[in-house]
Amino acid sequence: MKFTKMTGLGNDFIVLENLENKELEYDVLARKLCDRHFGIGGDGLLIVEPSGIADIKMRIINSDGSEAEMCGNGARCFAKYVYENGIVSKGKMSVETLSGIVMPELIFENDNVDKVRVHMGNPIFRPDLIPVKTDKNQFIEETIKIDGRAYTVTSLLIGVPHTVIFVDSIDENMIVNVGPLIEKLHIFPRGTNVDFVKVEDKNNITVRTWERGAGLTLACGTGACASAVASALTDRTKRDVYVHFKRGDLYIEWTSDNNIYLTGKAEKVFTGDIDIV
Repeated sequence: MKFTKMTGLGNDFIVLENLENKELEYDVLARKLCDRHFGIGGDGLLIVEPSGIADIKMRIINSDGSEAEMCGNGARCFAKYVYENGIVSKGKMSVETLSGIVMPELIFENDNVDKVRVHMGNPIFRPDLIPVKTDKNQFIEETIKIDGRAYTVTSLLIGVPHTVIFVDSIDENMIVNVGPLIEKLHIFPRGTNVDFVKVEDKNNITVRTWERGAGLTLACGTGACASAVASALTDRTKRDVYVHFKRGDLYIEWTSDNNIYLTGKAEKVFTGDIDIV
């Protein structure tokens, strides 16, 4: 099978085409192909499938074999891939995902795809939809305890569940120790992504995400959106912010009519063939 390795600010994916809807064990493939020592290496698979309700369908399989509803970095890489490979010829396309239809818009420079702007939908704060087990109407600036230590968090749904923690500094040791414990905390029945956010000023935040099913990632598109919304919601920033990751930035707009837009680069790393038998 042919594959393409793509990255959105270091959040890397293996893109596979399955336009014939062949029976493939995506969970097995993901664990094999995403292995960084014995496979291609990646945070997950992006599967190109036909859609009956949109221009194309994107399936997102995490490196542990679980399936994600949505992925912002993945959506940008996916849109660039299907356009450049002649699968979808539109500069603004509709993409079916498990969380609904998203609308990536390609931004060109010298006739090449430079960036992709994605309409990410609306943030959802209802605990039963995120989901988070609580008797509160929203889970904003609430306290949870991990190993006897209290953390103030905000949880919301941006296609996938996210829990945001504001920190004074980005400490990767803390992230890899605390992130997986919060991800699987009993109050999150479907797990949660965990975003560690340092507010730089009213227009800029720095984020690292412990991604549900993938672990510590270099960037996370839905995490950028969740972090930006939580920052604005708690009056730490404006509604439009630059989100800084280790390998680049995303621009997040949370409009007055409650829509979220994500803009950033997507890049092809390499292509090849792999035996999936």
